[in-house]
Amino acid sequence: MQIKVDFSKYNDGLVPSIIQDLDTSKVLMMGFMNKESFDLTISTQKITFYSRSKQRIWVKGEESGNFLHLKSCAVDCDHDTLLFKVKPEGPTCHTGSDTCWGEINESGDFLNHLETIIEQRKNSNDANSYVHSLFEKGINKIAQKVGEESVELVIESKDQNSELFLNEAADLLFHYLILLNAKGYALQDVKQILQQRHQK
Repeated sequence: MQIKVDFSKYNDGLVPSIIQDLDTSKVLMMGFMNKESFDLTISTQKITFYSRSKQRIWVKGEESGNFLHLKSCAVDCDHDTLLFKVKPEGPTCHTGSDTCWGEINESGDFLNHLETIIEQRKNSNDANSYVHSLFEKGINKIAQKVGEESVELVIESKDQNSELFLNEAADLLFHYLILLNAKGYALQDVKQILQQRHQK
């Protein structure tokens, strides 16, 4: 990751660093980095700041365990402000809030939020969770459900009942998201393929 940062632009050598969730695009927090903390962030893949209050290098999450795992880094046109896209491990703010602005870390895209819920329920131990039970039964059962929902949607498409048709469409989409997750993918992966096809 070759990023040219002008740390000399500020007298204290600290560059503003914006932290954004890779999946939801929510801005989680803002901190400051000097060259040492920036280099550590790149090498460890964990967001590391220079704390002005502690006057030392500070790994975000070193006490709480709520680390910010680096996924990408960019510098602005003046080379003096950084943007990091991360996968947060738990809430970001020391208050326990998802973000330092008290916002819930959810995408405005409901399907993205639904994928997060599916992931949470897959990893839960809730015996009453329909999603968890599907994952417990394995990929064959999940694929079978997608097939069943596809057939039901085709059947409803031949009639004129809009409510039934839309509900079957929702059932198919929901199970399709589960199947993508089970295979280790997300809807974004499919979107990228469609975008690449469109560009061609």
